[in-house]
Amino acid sequence: MRIDELIKQRHSTRAFLNKTVDELLIHDILDIARYAPSGANTQPWQVAVVTGETKQRIRDNLVMAYRQGIKPTPDYVYYPETWQPPYIERRRACGLQLYQSLQIDRKDKQAQRQQWEANYRAFDAPVMLLFFMDAEMQTGSFLDFGMFLQNLMLAAQDRGLATCPQAALAEYAEQIKSILHYPADSILVCGMALGYEDVDAAVNQYRTAREPVAAFTRFVT
Repeated sequence: MRIDELIKQRHSTRAFLNKTVDELLIHDILDIARYAPSGANTQPWQVAVVTGETKQRIRDNLVMAYRQGIKPTPDYVYYPETWQPPYIERRRACGLQLYQSLQIDRKDKQAQRQQWEANYRAFDAPVMLLFFMDAEMQTGSFLDFGMFLQNLMLAAQDRGLATCPQAALAEYAEQIKSILHYPADSILVCGMALGYEDVDAAVNQYRTAREPVAAFTRFVT
């Protein structure tokens, strides 16, 4: 498939089939993703491919922490502390599309909480990917990581798999690092759900809007 089509077809998938992903296929995807560029060829990415009982243990710990109202302790701040236009409008539109697809009323806080909880289960995908960096790495390595993640998602898309990159899976970083035996001072960058898309699920039908090129580009001569 042309790269243009892969990029356009990729979307965040939030409902997956109960179908195992072959470990060799995951290895193949990571083998392609590793060709991402990185500053001074540092290749800062470290990946935990989590399935089975360990995935169940992680999701149980995260769901319990969320239900108990334990404050998230991510290793870095992902979102702005104060939301301003146009980002607040885009965020609201994104959330509205999600809840509308699931027929969740904006006043139904319980249903919204239940849907948010699905983040900590990696949307019940058969594979949970978790991405780490060593503590000494700095902001530039996050850029490198983004290119690695995009490579991974496009390689997965080309092989008939679906993904959902998730900042939420990094919210309780201490619990995850403890379970997976990563150093306490390592950086949990994010997680990702990986599996076969349930194409009939309503939550997988909507697509978020993208700004036209003219809205974010200046051609300077």
